[in-house]
Amino acid sequence: MEAGGKPYRARQVQEWVFQKRVRSFGEMTNLPQALRDQLSERFPFNPMSVAKIQGARDTTRKFLFRLGDGRYVESVLIPANKGWMGGQSERLTLCVSSQVGCAYDCKFCASGLAGFTRNLQADEIVGQVMLAEREAGERVDNLVFMGMGEPLANFTNLTRALTILQAHWGLNIGARHITVSTSGLAPQIKKLADFDIPVRLAISLHGATDEVRNRIMPVNQKYPLETLFEALRYFKQRRKQKITLEYILIQGVNDGLDEARALARRTRALEAKVNLIPYNTVEGLPWVRPGEPEQDAFCATLVANGVPATIRREKGHDIDAACGQLRLRQETAEGLV
Repeated sequence: MEAGGKPYRARQVQEWVFQKRVRSFGEMTNLPQALRDQLSERFPFNPMSVAKIQGARDTTRKFLFRLGDGRYVESVLIPANKGWMGGQSERLTLCVSSQVGCAYDCKFCASGLAGFTRNLQADEIVGQVMLAEREAGERVDNLVFMGMGEPLANFTNLTRALTILQAHWGLNIGARHITVSTSGLAPQIKKLADFDIPVRLAISLHGATDEVRNRIMPVNQKYPLETLFEALRYFKQRRKQKITLEYILIQGVNDGLDEARALARRTRALEAKVNLIPYNTVEGLPWVRPGEPEQDAFCATLVANGVPATIRREKGHDIDAACGQLRLRQETAEGLV
């Protein structure tokens, strides 16, 4: 134990933090007073705080968290819904962030509008879950890394956080209830396949051809579809898990039926499933979602071509639930961006 206590003291601290959810070292009454004082002096205790909570008519809630350095990140608490990750249950899902801002400049996304600031530390990732549970008064039992940032670009802190999140001494969330989403960092996908915690993988695909994907996702110029799908085949071989392909439907960009048929061919070859997400409008960006008839036709084309596909009707559309909007507004108001 770094602070000079005996090794078993670390287990006691873990229990106080993750099971009993105390808010200060002073509450850890089975630790000697001298050790509590030392810990309080040397280590900040959960410097994150809740800056704002927005509720939605469908009970989706967005949390804006203020970090210790004054920057902000968002998490979204989502009730179970038919189509969320392709199933229906009573689970409560939290969408968490991995970075402040994003460097990958997806043209439809609010997270990168102000550029990249920094990676989140492992405690800041785990802290989002703990604070959301405290405010909601409910246990989160399904996690998706689909918030601000590119999780696989913060691989070290991501895997440290995953260790805490799934450990019996940590938050004890089963690995099969944790999904990591990536815009397509092929080398890191292979590293995740070799990581010893078997989390699920989702790909922010949003285009079934290089032509379409290059237009809206600059990462595709470095890792084009052939490179990306080679990494996905490696992941599938190592994990024996069904991969989810996320596909935001943007009117006039990627919602044509030819694109649906191209997506079906790629998905069948990978034995994956598709999660269709109508675009969630971002202030200042020109994109819009197609109408529901067009959404349904796209989904029906996938299904007719033998692909498991669902439409996730976006929850939280009335609370700026698309990644990064609330944080961007807050940091702009404070002159941080």
